[in-house]
Amino acid sequence: MSIQWFPGHMTLARKKAAETMAATDLVIEVLDARLPEASRNPMIEELRVHRQRPCLKILNKADLADPHATRAWLAFYNAQKGVKAVALSCKKPSEVAKIPDLCRAIAPHRGSHLKPLRMMIMGIPNVGKSTLINALVKRRVAKVGDEPAVTKSQQRLDLDATMSLVDTPGMLWPKIEHPTDGLMLAASHAVGRNAIIDEEVAAFLAGLLLERYPALLEKRYGFSVAGLDGVGVVEAVARRRGFLVKGGAADLEKAAITLLQDYRDGILGRISLETPQTRAAMLAAKKSAAD
Repeated sequence: MSIQWFPGHMTLARKKAAETMAATDLVIEVLDARLPEASRNPMIEELRVHRQRPCLKILNKADLADPHATRAWLAFYNAQKGVKAVALSCKKPSEVAKIPDLCRAIAPHRGSHLKPLRMMIMGIPNVGKSTLINALVKRRVAKVGDEPAVTKSQQRLDLDATMSLVDTPGMLWPKIEHPTDGLMLAASHAVGRNAIIDEEVAAFLAGLLLERYPALLEKRYGFSVAGLDGVGVVEAVARRRGFLVKGGAADLEKAAITLLQDYRDGILGRISLETPQTRAAMLAAKKSAAD
């Protein structure tokens, strides 16, 4: 299953972002800590590098991610030129409060009354940008929703007399190159439901969980995963929860939605869908296949 989702407003958002980048000192890129590279928009990197802007990468939803994987990702990003990475939850004000000082350290030549530090917050849909904005300004100025692509236009906000930021709409990119990235994004609710089939996304997610977190599946749903594949897990969830259709067959759609929601809400436990090692292995396998 190849997932692509690029609503029309995202084309305009990209054009506007390129214009705003010219008057920006620092890019704050919000990633999903459970899938940092899959949730990294290559268009943002392209715009940022072109303008030679430093970047603070925020691995949001760190409270839902596997802490071992998150530590590996922080080391991965902090080794990159012009990048500072930090893991946090935008829902925790005490953690968000550290961001302004981090930004000042990255761009020490700005941040005075004469030269305010101009920041730009970017990221994919439903990654937590609006929650971050509201926490930074300490009031509700950005619309927050459970569906992707709630924010559709830019807005400029002042943190104080020395710092300002621009909130941008969540942007995906026109073609998701790696199919597994599309599935990880769909599982994490960064893609509109009209672009996915819940049962296929849930089967993919279940396959990853079988490989890396089988004990969490067994603990949550109360069945042995021995001998099951991804589809088998979805069916087992249906039968365990009594999700049946007429004739006694498993209601796979209802079970799929349950599994996906349990993952998204962190009910299954702290889970990361990729690590630097699994990412490198995926890219190497794809390159080998192409050769």
